[in-house]
Amino acid sequence: MLRISKLTDYGTVLLAHLAAHQASVCSAADVAQSTGIAVPTVSKLLKSLARAGLVTSMRGANGGYRLARPPQNITAADVIDALEGPVSITECSASDGDCEHEGVCSVGGAWQRINVAIRRALQDVTLNDLLRSNSPVPTFRFAGLPINVENNVD
Repeated sequence: MLRISKLTDYGTVLLAHLAAHQASVCSAADVAQSTGIAVPTVSKLLKSLARAGLVTSMRGANGGYRLARPPQNITAADVIDALEGPVSITECSASDGDCEHEGVCSVGGAWQRINVAIRRALQDVTLNDLLRSNSPVPTFRFAGLPINVENNVD
């Protein structure tokens, strides 16, 4: 199953909070209180996001964090890269992959194409898109057939 980690999910929540409060600098404690995520986790994530250049930090009594660039210029791929590393669904689809069967594998090229498609999809979704609760549900094509991606709640 392809799934992002809980920390990456929390990272998107933190970035969404900062995007909603772009006019101000937010302390880790403020972000934690607003999001319900524990302060140590928020601090750890904000430091990782700062190292990746997605947020900037300001020191001092009125210090805190803010987005390093506009939310429309931060993609889901940026967030995943910052907190998990580049997407690679198989060993051979990683840039530093070292599969012992690559020389004789007949499916590696297909997995690499799938990995590229996933990466493109993640690059097409911005933080602004993640903030929009009413954004349109994307439609994808799988094996030539259109597939509508939506949450079915029973």
